[in-house]
Amino acid sequence: MPKSSKKKNKNPDAGKEVFTGKLEVTRSGMGFVIVPGMDKDILIKRENMYTALNGDEVKVEVRSYRDGNSRVEGIVKEVVRRKQSEFSGKVEVHPHFAFLIPDSEKMSVDIYIPLHLLNGAKTGDSAMARIVEWNGKNKNPVGEIVSVLTNESVNEIAMQGLLVENGFPLTFPDDVLEDAARYSEFIDKDEVKKRKDLRNVLTVTIDPADAKDFDDALSFKALKGGWYEVGVHIADVSHYIAPDSALDKEAYRRATSVYLPDRVSPMLPERLSNELCSLRPHEDKYTFSVVFQINKAGKVKDHWIGKTIIHSDRRFSYEDVQTIIEGAPGDYAKELLVMNEIARSLRSERFTKGAINFSSQEVRFQLDEKGKPIGIIIKESKEAHQLIEEFMLLANRTVAEYVGAIKFKGEHVPFPYRVHDVPHEDKLKVFALFARRFGVNFDLSTPQTISKSFNAMLETVKGKPEQHVLEQLGIRTMSKAVYTTDNIGHYGLGFEHYCHFTSPIRRYPDVLVHRILQECLENKIRPMKHLEVQCRHCSDQERRAMETERAANKYKQVEFMQGYIGEEFEAVISGVATFGFWAETVAHKCEGMISITDLAEFDDFEYKEGEYALVGRVTGFRFAMGDNVKVRVVSANLSKRQIDFSILELPERKGKRPSSLSDTGKTGKSFRQDRPKSVRGGKPSYDRGETKHKSNKSKKR
Repeated sequence: MPKSSKKKNKNPDAGKEVFTGKLEVTRSGMGFVIVPGMDKDILIKRENMYTALNGDEVKVEVRSYRDGNSRVEGIVKEVVRRKQSEFSGKVEVHPHFAFLIPDSEKMSVDIYIPLHLLNGAKTGDSAMARIVEWNGKNKNPVGEIVSVLTNESVNEIAMQGLLVENGFPLTFPDDVLEDAARYSEFIDKDEVKKRKDLRNVLTVTIDPADAKDFDDALSFKALKGGWYEVGVHIADVSHYIAPDSALDKEAYRRATSVYLPDRVSPMLPERLSNELCSLRPHEDKYTFSVVFQINKAGKVKDHWIGKTIIHSDRRFSYEDVQTIIEGAPGDYAKELLVMNEIARSLRSERFTKGAINFSSQEVRFQLDEKGKPIGIIIKESKEAHQLIEEFMLLANRTVAEYVGAIKFKGEHVPFPYRVHDVPHEDKLKVFALFARRFGVNFDLSTPQTISKSFNAMLETVKGKPEQHVLEQLGIRTMSKAVYTTDNIGHYGLGFEHYCHFTSPIRRYPDVLVHRILQECLENKIRPMKHLEVQCRHCSDQERRAMETERAANKYKQVEFMQGYIGEEFEAVISGVATFGFWAETVAHKCEGMISITDLAEFDDFEYKEGEYALVGRVTGFRFAMGDNVKVRVVSANLSKRQIDFSILELPERKGKRPSSLSDTGKTGKSFRQDRPKSVRGGKPSYDRGETKHKSNKSKKR
């Protein structure tokens, strides 16, 4: 066990080993604490969990070593941080008390509800309850009903359930709303004197058509000699959030906004996110800016960083700007085309220096008034998105380089960098072997040759059916991007210094960056204590938000596919496991599974890990990642968020053409048996770091 993970108790139990980690509870009620740096998890029996729940960060005391020291057993001593405090479930009312029976199988106890905290809920109602007290002396936590969902739609219950299950509150506490409400909507003259006034410089925002929180803007001014002044202006959220205020504590707790197909769960109350901080057109706004002197080749001659006040002249959607880039007339077309030319140069330089060119594909759902999906739109990143992206990347890198060069008392200033490590060697070797099937040879000798190989592969498969699968598999091979004070650079972007500065409305690390940056500019540096702990929390919350978003998108996919039971689709195999494989429809990007129990009708299939394939032991039939298959939709289970397909064509064998199932005497119907409980629908999700685009906010880096 690493000494760095160990925390000695300074109490009567001194001498006992105490560790901090995350608790994961199994369906059986047994728990395991995962401690960073420890090879084995710590076993926690149900009776030793104290008040800890699944996903909580806890302090655990090691009590014994079982099975010849192979299993460490412990007892939870303290809950450091709760994953969630709100739960969905069914209400059960008795004469003198009530309970909420949680929906989640991993919530091992019912929530005791005093009758005066029922808030109108009745037996059988679906409801949300918040834990208000649990001192460990009582078996059950005490809670209150915060909302009754019985009259809500199935979609509403599902979306709210996903948010609370992953620890994102549905509402803001009263003190947080009061904190947000006390800020004036008017510009203060004394505050303006402290800032550079750029209100007379042409400034525009470029966002999704349905966006409401505009956290960045670009300004443009032509200079002499082929130089231009381009300003990247970011909402000055830190102006409104005082450190350690109720608003600040809630923003840190959430750490990120969550973007679901039909809603946004914001990090900040709407008073800030959609009003005071949002860079809405024709309004004066406080901003934090990086202003560049730059030419069309992307060469930066000079830059300035500081607090500003701006006035947005025009709100553009991505579609508006894209039509101008493609030749249509429009407002400020000349200025936009120059900025796009600069962005092209910046993008080209990034890839020349080693950035990996993973493209981004966004699946958007067309929803009816009840939130039911009636269509799916597949959007790809175009030049309008890339225009914004390149200037955001430039600003993020410039801020990180500036702070990274400053020292305080001989040490680098603690700073929340956004880092991305080099890929894991073993994963790379397996992926390189697989990529060879598509005519790509990987050079694994250096990080630079690896990135060149990735880009060569992406260029080779561009526009082909296997493009999406290879990109996703390549992303899985990558390390995860995280926040940390240890600056190891950003491999995927090819930057030695990088941070998140450009989206403080929806990311708490950006708020921290703004605060530290201002201290550096004023030469009033006060190093933040426990900044690494804050970075880890923000990384954890980002991961939870991504998991919530994936689950919500999967729910909508299943809901959409319920209208296509029995229909046939062309698909591409997108994941392979010992128990079957996943296929993604070409038309809708909806992913379903074909179980190995279905395939058993044709052969006994063996999983070839290094080949990402299932291979028939007798027939040689082969189902591999990237293969085209024809499938039929068998079922779409909303409660499990799972789509099941059956296979309609057998794969190639020994150079022969694919056989239809009718040639083998099979009908193509599903031969599904009950899947083991441990197997869940959908393939494992991986963080693609800086290449991910938000469902409702598809641009910020």
